[in-house]
Amino acid sequence: MPTFSFDIASTYDKAEMNNVFSQTQKEIDNRFDFKGTPAAIDWSGDKEGIKITGAGDWQIENILDILRKKLAARNQSSKSLDLTKEIVTANLKSTKEVPFIAGLSQEKAKQITALVREKAPKAKGLIQGDVVRVTSSSKDELQNVMQLVTDADFDFPVVFENYR
Repeated sequence: MPTFSFDIASTYDKAEMNNVFSQTQKEIDNRFDFKGTPAAIDWSGDKEGIKITGAGDWQIENILDILRKKLAARNQSSKSLDLTKEIVTANLKSTKEVPFIAGLSQEKAKQITALVREKAPKAKGLIQGDVVRVTSSSKDELQNVMQLVTDADFDFPVVFENYR
């Protein structure tokens, strides 16, 4: 009897993030209430996150709202943004680092495998590095697992890859 599998990963689409970045930058440049202020976004690291600069906390929150709207318009999850870092204020500017979340930690992978074990006993979830491989002899069961994981609404982005 053949076995089918797929991987559950926590990644983001780099091409879409490029598009979101450029659209957000364009809106910041065109907004009248941002004229003459330090409002800007830049890549941080090797495009592994975004650095937001603004006149104050309120402006950074406005730019984050723009970023979220652009993500939603391009069918990307705003859960891929790590908003845990604090806003730093210095020299009449505020900045916030927003790295992208990529890869499943052991804790997150265990949450997924526990859900699979509990709700879909015919499927088997195995942690393999920063992905969870789900196997089953039934394609229908794998689709049920995909629906379960999607409905679970974890606080991190979930992507299904390598469906075989």
